[in-house]
Amino acid sequence: MLIFALRRILGMIPTLLIISAVCFTVIKLQPGSFTDQYLEDPRFTKATVEAITRQLGLDQPAIVQYGRWLWGVITRLDFGFSFASNAPVITQIGQRLGWTVFIALLTLLVSWIVAVPLGIYTAFNRHGVAASVANFLGYVGLAVPDFLLALLLVVLTLRLGSRNVGGLFSPEMIDAPWSWARLGDLLAHLWIPVLAVGLEGVAGLMRQMRASMLDVLSQDYIRTARAKGAAQRTVIWRHAVRNAINPLISLAGLSLPTLISGTIIISIVMNLPTIGPLLYESLLNKDQYTALTLLMLSAVLLLIGNLLADLVLAWVDPRVRYS
Repeated sequence: MLIFALRRILGMIPTLLIISAVCFTVIKLQPGSFTDQYLEDPRFTKATVEAITRQLGLDQPAIVQYGRWLWGVITRLDFGFSFASNAPVITQIGQRLGWTVFIALLTLLVSWIVAVPLGIYTAFNRHGVAASVANFLGYVGLAVPDFLLALLLVVLTLRLGSRNVGGLFSPEMIDAPWSWARLGDLLAHLWIPVLAVGLEGVAGLMRQMRASMLDVLSQDYIRTARAKGAAQRTVIWRHAVRNAINPLISLAGLSLPTLISGTIIISIVMNLPTIGPLLYESLLNKDQYTALTLLMLSAVLLLIGNLLADLVLAWVDPRVRYS
């Protein structure tokens, strides 16, 4: 197992190099550059724009720009400066990373807590009324975009007389020290994005768990366990769920990149201080080093998520072994 993990970690290095080169190439293929916005401002002369271009290093060939960025990352963990804010990229990301991870992990946790029991229930009671209602809600959750559901919840909240919409805190609580009142204000604002994003996750996970459970329930060892007189609880948790959960572990590993890209639109709609809007703005403004770093962070999370999923799968399922 250790050799397998080390081999996978070493294999990430050339993979990340290739991904960084491809991402930088795609970013540079966009028409124009960051300084084009200054050409439309009458306060900036052409000479001034050219000076800004030289200062940012955008007058150098693309291969030179990429090489300097890569060398800074390898030698000093320096991901460059944001053109838009003239601040280190790592600082820009660090200011939003905490809330991004908190919201994403909370949403993922809520989705799993709700989806897994629903998937088990609908598999064992697939012809019941409650299971039909749950499946219908699952279809609705997959069909309705999360930002549209968030807007509907905002309208409903406003009609009920509440003003706890948008952002994570009320204006008077943004800079206030942590207290029970500030925590309550956070929870009052947090339930809309968590519910809007989590409903889609619940729908997908529930249907995946239901399909996996139905497949497992048709296996011979389940019929054998029932024929031996095993209790229904034992059949469910010791035999069925233990094997049906395996595909969901792989899905959990693939969900790590959604810490960055999974909530871009809803974060813009709800004015959430997450990394998603930062990625959107950096691509829109051609802020190449910010965009490149965020795309690389997403790639790193994907590779780490796959590795963790493989290791957890080997730990949960004794039939899976890596050498």
